[in-house]
Amino acid sequence: MAPRVLVSDKLSETAVQIFRDRGVEVDFLPDVGKDKEKLQEIIGQYDGLAIRSATKVTQKLIEAADKLKVVGRAGIGVDNVDIPAASRRGVIVMNTPFGNSITTAEHAIALLFAVARQIPAADASTQAGKWEKSKFMGVEITGKTLGLIGCGNIGSVVASRAIGLKMHVVAFDPFLSAERAEELGVEKVELEELFKRADFITLHVPLTDKTRAIIDAEAIASMKEGVRIINCARGGLVVEADLAAAIRSGKVAGAGFDVFEVEPAVESPLFGLPNVVCTPHLGASTNEAQENVALQVAEQMSDYLLKGAVTNAINMPSISAEEAPRLKPFVKLAEVLGAFVGQVTESAIKEVEILYDGSTANMNTKALTSAVLAGLIRPQVADVNMVSAPIMVKERGIILSEARRDKSGVFDGYIKLTVKTAANTRSVAGTCFSDGKPRFIQIKGINLDAEVGANMVYTTNADAPGIIGILGTEFANAGVNIANFSLGRNRPGGDAIALLYVDDPVGEKVLDLVLAHKEILSAKPLVFDVA
Repeated sequence: MAPRVLVSDKLSETAVQIFRDRGVEVDFLPDVGKDKEKLQEIIGQYDGLAIRSATKVTQKLIEAADKLKVVGRAGIGVDNVDIPAASRRGVIVMNTPFGNSITTAEHAIALLFAVARQIPAADASTQAGKWEKSKFMGVEITGKTLGLIGCGNIGSVVASRAIGLKMHVVAFDPFLSAERAEELGVEKVELEELFKRADFITLHVPLTDKTRAIIDAEAIASMKEGVRIINCARGGLVVEADLAAAIRSGKVAGAGFDVFEVEPAVESPLFGLPNVVCTPHLGASTNEAQENVALQVAEQMSDYLLKGAVTNAINMPSISAEEAPRLKPFVKLAEVLGAFVGQVTESAIKEVEILYDGSTANMNTKALTSAVLAGLIRPQVADVNMVSAPIMVKERGIILSEARRDKSGVFDGYIKLTVKTAANTRSVAGTCFSDGKPRFIQIKGINLDAEVGANMVYTTNADAPGIIGILGTEFANAGVNIANFSLGRNRPGGDAIALLYVDDPVGEKVLDLVLAHKEILSAKPLVFDVA
């Protein structure tokens, strides 16, 4: 029986025809994605769901989708898909991460020009017959400093266009190496310096806990007088009310916004303000980009439903059907190792070394490496997947090396990850036991045996009596239950570490109490996807 796909958003007819040509039954209902009740009523009939941004794939919808195997998002953002819920039900979520990069970058440049020369307001005035030439005094772009917050796939395209316009480009991106910055012709700076120097600021980062409200009243206060701000990335990166107040005060001379905290944006503090140019999330809205991502998602979904091939998956690496059962637990291990280092690393990564020992050396290490890299950079780049991660790492000039060797220790096979930054070197190793669950076996060269949990705390300390008591007491006082407690040291009286598997996330207040003890050198909360 042929697989059946529902297209619930507006995809091109050419993409719909790809499904048919490949032997997939397809129902093209481009408006049903907006009708939650109708969509939930019919979703149980389909093996695949092809969407854009209008359809919201919620946990409730996924629970009603008894046959659903794959969701394909034509575009990069998967904010409208409940990834954990899909993962729990074994539903693969695919996107098309590179189909609209140029289009989005061009839109950011277009808004930059529009704000610099007040083009929309001048157009409206002129067409109204007013001819207010003196009212619309603009600024030149040539020679100005553009501050890029995020210099990945889209940001680097914006940088090249801006340099062509004779702008000086400074960039803040924790994963941008000095070598990659030099190759792009941009100056790598810290965020505080970017705020102080930039005449124009444009954002190209995902919305994560670290980037949410990255531009607020405090950030704006540190900027140059008359700065202009462009956001074609994600709503929520800028606090709209704070920006509106700064525009009214004259601190900020203008803004161009394609994305908003709440969408569709029927109201916003920015609406109606002078020299604020707003567009309805048009970053990817060109004929070329729409066609590219639609065709790509149709091909990817067809390949999976007909052949079992997985491409550009958010929650699963590219793995053949034959090797999947043996490889799957080690893919999860690789993600966990990368996520550990990614969450404890603050400075720019320069080198990544991955060692495959014993049985892991004979596995599909390409998929394993992709999983390591996705876990490593996901804390900073939320929309990364197993396929796009190696490309993003390469774009940032990070040196990647892999090594394989025969069994060298007590474990049949393990993976060791070493990451070098300008500040330090971090290493972590892990394996999978017979139950298929990942475990940490070494951190910082210190051996231990630690089960991986959804919420963990990693601490370092000098090896001394009383550490277990300190951690146990402070966590108990805070009502935090410790499910598992693993310790290790390099030598008596030397360096020691602890990994605590806890039932619930640990807040900053609890960690501050732990760090108030001089014996504890560092304490870091960790979150892992163990579904």
